[in-house]
Order: sequence, then structure tokens, then C-alpha cells
Amino acid sequence: MLQKEIEARLARYQDPYLGKDLVSAKAIKRITVNGGGVEIEISLGYPFEGRKARMIAEIETLLAPLVEGKTLAVRLSSQIDAHNGRQGVSGLANVKNIIAVGSGKGGVGKSTIAVNLALALAHEGARVGILDADIYGPSQPAMLGSSGERPVLKEKSLLPIIRYGLQSMSIGYLIDEDAPMVWRGPMIGKAMQQLLHDTAWDALDYLIVDLPPGTGDIQLTLCQKMPVSGAVIVTTPQDLALLDVRRACEMFNKLNVPIIGVIENMSHYHCPHCGHDEPVFGQGGGAKLAEQYQLALLGSIPLDIRLREMTDSGNPPVTQEPEGQHTGTFCEIARKVAAILALQARDYSARFPKVVVQHTSPGQVKTEE
Repeated sequence: MLQKEIEARLARYQDPYLGKDLVSAKAIKRITVNGGGVEIEISLGYPFEGRKARMIAEIETLLAPLVEGKTLAVRLSSQIDAHNGRQGVSGLANVKNIIAVGSGKGGVGKSTIAVNLALALAHEGARVGILDADIYGPSQPAMLGSSGERPVLKEKSLLPIIRYGLQSMSIGYLIDEDAPMVWRGPMIGKAMQQLLHDTAWDALDYLIVDLPPGTGDIQLTLCQKMPVSGAVIVTTPQDLALLDVRRACEMFNKLNVPIIGVIENMSHYHCPHCGHDEPVFGQGGGAKLAEQYQLALLGSIPLDIRLREMTDSGNPPVTQEPEGQHTGTFCEIARKVAAILALQARDYSARFPKVVVQHTSPGQVKTEE
């Protein structure tokens, strides 16, 4: 009886990121009533380390009237699964989910968003990597403070560069910093596929791919060849940016890549001296885009010189100010991104053995695993 009462009470607890109660989300794995103690195991499909303590406290308060006089142990964990995105593209053995970060145009701070989103997912407890696919302007090595490093080749695979617990790979690690990239589209597409498949990613929950700006041949090739689970769109509020970003949305839709949501960067300028907020690039653009395409507005990032200075110097705010305002904003966005992705259909393809059928002679079929 007590187990049923506890389950009924937990059905009242609404997860703010999944938009479901714990019972509907199938997050309750076990409820054990043993003498004078009650143990509850809950597992969610996204990382949430930053709000775990708060969630435990809320559940304990919710159940307090039912378990009076008993000890209550609430154990929370995250179980991140692989999810379907673009169909017909083989997934990577050591990567559960690939999240593409695109913008449709340059100058909107896409790379800054990508690296801080990746770090925020890691901050929330996930295993994360980042692939810098912006071949003409690889900036992730500088943003991670790893410029000049070279990946090690081991057993025909490149070992990713590790910074702040983040696995990273970029063409910037393989060429001189000032070397011009005078490659054509097909060469770039092939190089990116090699970086994706020939990097020894180590058991990643999420791989963030920082796409180059635009919607041309390079972007199409990358999205067609990569097993993308979902895409995040970065825009600024101004109308000119929205025109190009809409093209990116249309590109992902035509490629059948699910769009997770929209992040509005440079939403306003916050004066550090007087505290005044000024919408330098207009306002409401991200919300309009999200409404037009029926997407989630994942968050708004202010135009802040500290965010730019810290990221450009190789010390992103998520790593240097774990309790800071920017970290809180990026972690909130990271939880939303991961939770929306968790609601997609799961991908079980990696669990099935590879079956090869060979015809040996007329009337005989040889099957191998």
C-alpha cells in the first residue's frame, strides 16, 4: 500500500525539462519499503548534476507526510541513451548522440555558444566531446586554451585533445595557426568525415559539432554524412540574422534532422557599471523564430564583454566561474537540450550484431556475425 501511495505522490512531481511527471516519464526504477526504511531509485534521460540536490530535497518534502517515522533515501541518476536523428546514416560506436550547432551565417557567436554548451553538458555530469567543423576558421583550440597542441596517432586513430574534461578535435590541431585553408567543398567534406570517424572518441554521451556558417555544399555534406541526433540553432535578435538563420532551419528540415531549439545570442547589452540592459540588436527575434518553426527557445545570452574575453582567452566562464551567472545560464540551456533530445525515439542499432550474408554457391547461403 505504501509503495502505491508513494508512486501516486511521485506522479505529482513534474520534471520541468521533460515536461512530464516522474511516472509518465518512466523515471522511477524502484521503490523499496523495508521495515523502517524507504528507498527510491529514479533515473532520468538527461544529465542534471546541477539540480540534483534541489530535486532530492523537493521529493523528500513531497513524500514527508507518507514516510513519517521512517528513513527515506532518494537516489537519482541519469541514463543517457542513443537517439534517432537523421535516418539511414550509421552511428558511431563510441558516441551516443551527435548535436550539430549551426547558425546559417557568421558573426552570431556560434562557436562561443558551442564550446560553452559542451562544457555545460560536461558540468552537468555527461561525457562530452566537441568537433570543430568550421574548417576555414577553426576557433575551438583557442577557446579551449589548447592552441599549438597536436593529437597523437594511435592504432590508426587520432587521440582527441582533452581540456576541462572535454574531448576535442579540430583541423586547427593539424595545421599551422596562420596557414590558409584553400580547399574546395568535397575536400573539406572528406576531411571532416575523417576527423569524425578516425578520432578515438572515448564513450561519449554527446558530441557537439560546431558547424561552419552558411547553408552551402559543405554544410549539406556534413549533415548528410554525419549521424546527427539533433541540431541547435544560434541566432541574434536582429532581422538580418533571422533571414539567414531561417535558411538553416529549412536546411535541417529538408535533411530530416530534428531541430532541438533556438538559442538567442547577444540578446541585450548589460552595462556592468549601471546595470542597464540595452537591446542593441533589437529584441524578440529568437522568440519569433522559435514560434515560426514551433521550436523551443532554449535561452538568451546577453552581450557581455566578460563572456567574450574569457572564452577568447581559453578560459570559458563555465570552467572559471562554476557558480557564475553565465554558467547557470549555459547549464540551464544544456539541461533543456539534453531533455528534449531524450524525448526522441531511442536508437537501438548499436545493440544488434552486424550480420553479413555471403553467397557461397547456388542453393547455399553462408551467414556470419
